[in-house]
Amino acid sequence: MKELLEYIAKSLVNETDAVMVTEISRGEDALLLELRVAPEDMGKVIGKQGKIAKAIRTVVKASATIEKKKVTVDIVDQ
Repeated sequence: MKELLEYIAKSLVNETDAVMVTEISRGEDALLLELRVAPEDMGKVIGKQGKIAKAIRTVVKASATIEKKKVTVDIVDQ
């Protein structure tokens, strides 16, 4: 999951070195992924009216469903 989110984020931003994904376990089947990007790339990751962020969350959740896990993606300011 972490690798997928990192790959998607790096595909969208200009500063790929600033992309950081933190994985936090929330029990056996639950996972929290925190995505951090450079401040100037935040708009690219969120998109107009949050459409890109919603799409990222949907893809990651679909991938997690295959592994029978629940994943939450948070986009965090640095």
